[in-house]
This record gives sequence, C-alpha cells and structure tokens, in this order.
Amino acid sequence: MKIYKFLFKVLLFSALSVNTFAQVKDKNQIAEPTGKNNLAYKWGEMAVQATANDTDRFRPRPTVTSRFLGLTFVAIFDAWSRYDEKAIPVYLTDIKRRPKKEQNLKNKEIAISYAAYGALCEYYYSDKALFASYMKELGYDPTNTSLDPKTPEGIGNLAAKAVIAARRGDGSNQYAEEEGSNGKPFFDYTKYSPVNTVDQLNDINHWQPKYFSDGKGGKFAPACLTPFWNRVKPVGLKSGDQFRAVPPPLFGSEKLKNEVDEVIALQAKLTDEDKALVEFMRDGPKSVQQAGHWLRFAQDISRRDNHTLDQDVKMYFLNQITAMDCFIACWDTKMFYDSSRPNALVHFYYGGKTITAWGGPGKGMITMQGEEWRPYSPDTFLCPPFPSYVSGHSTISGGCAEALRLWTGSDAFGQSAELVSGAMTEPDNLGKKVVLKFNTLTETANMAGISRVMGGYHIQSDNVEGLKLGRNVAHQEWKFYNIHIGNKTPETIAEN
Repeated sequence: MKIYKFLFKVLLFSALSVNTFAQVKDKNQIAEPTGKNNLAYKWGEMAVQATANDTDRFRPRPTVTSRFLGLTFVAIFDAWSRYDEKAIPVYLTDIKRRPKKEQNLKNKEIAISYAAYGALCEYYYSDKALFASYMKELGYDPTNTSLDPKTPEGIGNLAAKAVIAARRGDGSNQYAEEEGSNGKPFFDYTKYSPVNTVDQLNDINHWQPKYFSDGKGGKFAPACLTPFWNRVKPVGLKSGDQFRAVPPPLFGSEKLKNEVDEVIALQAKLTDEDKALVEFMRDGPKSVQQAGHWLRFAQDISRRDNHTLDQDVKMYFLNQITAMDCFIACWDTKMFYDSSRPNALVHFYYGGKTITAWGGPGKGMITMQGEEWRPYSPDTFLCPPFPSYVSGHSTISGGCAEALRLWTGSDAFGQSAELVSGAMTEPDNLGKKVVLKFNTLTETANMAGISRVMGGYHIQSDNVEGLKLGRNVAHQEWKFYNIHIGNKTPETIAEN
C-alpha cells in the first residue's frame, strides 16, 4: 500500500511540475506584435512618408505614386506568401514555398522587410538613405543582396526584383522605355494635345488647362498629368476599360446645366465644416494623394482591430492594388471622354452674369462676374490638371472603401480627424476647429466624393459615376485577392 502512495505522490508532483513549467513558459512567451507594432504596419508608415516626400519633390502626381505604393505592397505580399501555407504570389512565381517549420514570424518579418526595402528604393529612389537607415534600425543589413531562395533575405530581395522586372514596359513609362518618350521617365509618349488651350476655349465639352500661381508673382499652366495612364497594365483588372463609365452629360443638356448650378450653390454656402472636409480630402503640403490617404485609413483599421503582420500584409495588398487599378480605370474614363471641369463650365455658362462665390484667400463669399469664379483652392494649385469625368477622389475612395468593407466583413469605421477650417487654403482667414467623423467606410467614400463637388473641382456626375466605377473595380480586385491568398476560385467567392 505504501508503494502505491509513493507512486501517487511522484505522479502528482510530476503533473504539477509540468503544469507549472507550462504556465511559466506561457508567461515568458513573447506575444506577436499587433496594430502599430507589427512590422507590416511600420513599413506602411515608411511608404506613406515616402509618398509625402515624393509630393514635395515632384509636385502631386497621384497616378505615379499609386503605382509605387501598389507595387511595393505586391512585393511585400509575394515575399510573405512563401512563408504562408497557401498564398499564391503575383510575380514571384518561380520560387517555391518554404517548409512548414520555416513559416514563422521572424522569417516573415525579414522577408517582407527586404521586399519593402528593395521596392521602395526602386520607386522612391530619392529616399534610399532613409530606407537604409530604417533597415539598420530594425537590425537588418541593407547591403545584403542575397538571392538565395532558401533564406528570408533572399526571398525578400527576389520578390522586389520580380515585381520590378515584371512591371517594366507596363505602359507607365517609368524608365523612358516607350517609343517617343524622349528619354524622360513618365513622359507623355501618346502626345496628348488638349482641344482647348489655356487662353482659348474651342469646345466647352472638353478639358481646358488653367493658369496656376507659381507663388512668386508669376503664373504657369500645368500640362495634363500622365495622359497615358489609361495604357498602364492593371494588377487585378483585365484591362483599364473593363468598367468604363457611361458618357458624361454634355453642353445643351438640362442635366449638365443643373449640375453646374449645384456646384455654384454648394460653394456659395460652404460652412466651416464643409471647408474642413474639402481641405482634408484634398490634402495639402506633403500630400500622400488618394492611394496614401486610403493606406492611412487602412492603418486606422489595423490599430483599431490590433492586426497581426499576416492580417496587415493581406489587407494592404488588397487596399493598394485596388487604389492602383482604380487610378488606371479612372484615367481610362478621363482620357476617353476628355471632359471639362467646373471652372471652365461656370465661366462659360455665367460669363457676364453676377453670382455669389468664394473670392479667393481672405475675401470670403462675394458677388462677382461668372468668369471670375474659381474652386475653393489655393492659387498655387487651382484645380487638378487633367480632364474631369470621372472624379479620381470618388473612384479611388469608392474602390478602397468597398475593398476594406469586403475585407473586414463590416462597413463600420469609427474614425475622426480634427483640423482648423481654412488652414490649407486661406491661412490668414481661419475658421473654427472642426472634428470630421467617419462612421462607416461607405460614408467616408461618399464624403470624399461630395467634397470634390463642394470644392468646385467636379460636377455631381463626376462624383456619382466615379464612386460606381471604384466599387466595380473593388469587386474585381476582391476576386483576384481571394485567388492569391489561396481561398477560392473566382466562381465561388462570396461577396459580403
């Protein structure tokens, strides 16, 4: 009997010891970083900063930076996919998936960091020193150019190289490779020539360049921004014209006249809240453009929901290929119809007639002749220099909001922004402090779209059809995304 009691005590001690050891092990185990602490989020911050720097150096070029961001997050996704159980890379197709035992957080962090570093150095080359410094801060060697597919460093480098190689000759003319590019990157090799000159309106249905202030007492008229962007190869779309918008309203139609009147009326009644919304969505110095704006919104969701690295890699991938392809689809519609902006339309309809409108910085709402009307915008960036229909803000916001709604399975957003009305447009005539509330993703996209009408950059058709176009693109990207995370075939993907 004593021997049984002894054995029972030994077994009880062993069980308690094992349990105690397990508890200590669990307590000492380092939790996976989430939200703003996960490395995918941090590389997202670096990409946003690079985009802001790009704006300062090269003026706003939202089409170009959307491609930079989109391809950077494709490279990150492709590198990560080799350490995931079932994800399928977009361009890194020749590299095998790593064994299960290697599919850990450390290897994923190394792989996506080298992929991000390689892609960012290629696309935002002016900030190479910044990226190298960040790599060192993370404990990685930026001079490690290994292409060994058995190491995370090698896979990261290979992912960046694969994306860069695959996208050469994609129509963007990044390397001045298109015939007729004159050796200049992003040069207009299509030789687009506007129907109207800056000084002469020949056809009110077509886009007219406008004079901007150079900030030094002079003026200049920007050429059309990347009029060839409709030829850029999309990532998830079949083609840029896959969802081309229906024709816009033309001069002579009651619809166009009513929408021009709406623009005048909305601008004449701008409140501090309206101005703040116009400015927030327009963005100011160091603007991150629409793709960067929606990357920031995606990061809001990451912080809100405490995302892991895996979650952020996938969400940013969907978010940014949607933004990139929305720009391509938007430019297809813009260049196909080549439509006029409100500043030309108002001048045409109301020239010689008295209206109430914003008189410019410090002047408030005044009575003026229709040909003096202008958008609620600084003199140095009077209005976007490219055709109007459809709105880029509406297209990209509609698309990215819908993509995030599909990804999260909910329309809830619950974010806000605080700013002083007028700070970006008339700093010597500030309004009150305003808190903008973005309750849902759909509402946020709609707010972005209507802000462009209130600000005088677009008529309502530009906004409505832009939102629709973006949402159509998002559903196509959702199918593409699900294929690449290894979920389902296109025919069986459910849309929330």
